[in-house]
Amino acid sequence: MKDLKKFFVKTYGCQMNELDTELMVGQLVKRGLERVYDENAADLLIFNTCSIRDLAERKVMGKIGQLTRSSKKRNSIIGVTGCMAMAKKESLFRKLPHIDFVLGTNNITDLNSVLDEVMTTNKQTLRTDSQFEENLDYLVAKRDDKVKAYVSIIRGCDKFCTYCVVPYTRGQEVSRPPEDIVNECKKLASEGYKEVTLLGQNVNSYGKDQKEWNCLFHDLLYRLDKIEGLERVRFMTSHPIDITRELMEGIRDLDSLCEFVHFPIQAGSSRVLKKMHRIYTKEQYLEKVAMLKEIVPNVSLGTDIIVGFPTETEEEFQETYDALKDIRYSVAFLFAYSARKGTPAMRWKDDVPEEIKQERLQRLMELQDTIYAEQRQELLGAEMEVLVDKRGSRDGKLKGRTRCWKNVVFEHPDDAAIGTLQTVKIHSYNHQTMVGELIKSPELALI
Repeated sequence: MKDLKKFFVKTYGCQMNELDTELMVGQLVKRGLERVYDENAADLLIFNTCSIRDLAERKVMGKIGQLTRSSKKRNSIIGVTGCMAMAKKESLFRKLPHIDFVLGTNNITDLNSVLDEVMTTNKQTLRTDSQFEENLDYLVAKRDDKVKAYVSIIRGCDKFCTYCVVPYTRGQEVSRPPEDIVNECKKLASEGYKEVTLLGQNVNSYGKDQKEWNCLFHDLLYRLDKIEGLERVRFMTSHPIDITRELMEGIRDLDSLCEFVHFPIQAGSSRVLKKMHRIYTKEQYLEKVAMLKEIVPNVSLGTDIIVGFPTETEEEFQETYDALKDIRYSVAFLFAYSARKGTPAMRWKDDVPEEIKQERLQRLMELQDTIYAEQRQELLGAEMEVLVDKRGSRDGKLKGRTRCWKNVVFEHPDDAAIGTLQTVKIHSYNHQTMVGELIKSPELALI
């Protein structure tokens, strides 16, 4: 088999997958390979996959099948990584006979040795260990973004929601040592990064598996807030059962910690929540939302919601609708339930007809669109702090986000603004993007 010179990576799914891709890219660049963004120019193709929803998985399988058949003609090495690799393991070789290796989420550090094995033996290779490699070198990550960075703090999930495959594809919760996280964030700040997003399937569980550290999630945030040059800290995702008053007070008190919390309710009915094994009732969830809004009045909330879960009634859907209407999320990811093989929910009949699921989903989407429109109207005339991260390739405008996760664009010819915090006055909006004008700072003032 020919030597490898160029590689192509396609990433599907969540931010954790994006970080895993950056870790694999770092290893391959260190090996001497060049990253390319055209699969036809690559000797090595990697598809870092997601397995969270059935429809998305089928689309990924079709795309990989199409690309691998043509790429194999060029004698390229082809691999599948990520959650689909963990879920399907060796069955991927039967479904995608042209691929050369399957690498699980717990085996990121094995990438180079797997490549060596494939090239030496010319045989298909499988690595999908059940235990996560705790000594993963995160500093090897190679990022395209030079302003914002993802930082992993905990992997896996112990909650076992009945609809979710994550505990089976990501394994049990494993917290990363706080010193390693702090050192990585210090290094990123020294390299000019202004914002980090702390990642975990449930960041609020951080440190609970390592009590001897005496460092829970809010303790970690207080340590990160002291890092010079690190302007913003975000985190996702939060499980409502684990969010604490100490964390809420940290959002209020820490200058770097952004006032946005992704806080998924999933359903508005306590009975459905119990069937989902979410471990909280609607009333408990609403109590925490009220506490958070009292402690941090300017907080913005995000959510995930599933409609049409097995046995969900119209009255229970209405509870979800009412919760969405009352809480007024600034970000909402809305889905119709689809059964996932290997999850406990598979044992129940998927008894909500598809047309009813779609009708309920449409009603939620229309309500959320109304909420978005009202929130955008409220922001007209507001002056907002924006971390500028790039210039748009189509419209040429500078782009960035507010602390509360609003997209903002504005006209300015100077790229020196990229990577800085700027104050922008909002005058209009386009869909979900706020449009404004720069309130000029001295260093960016035009002559």
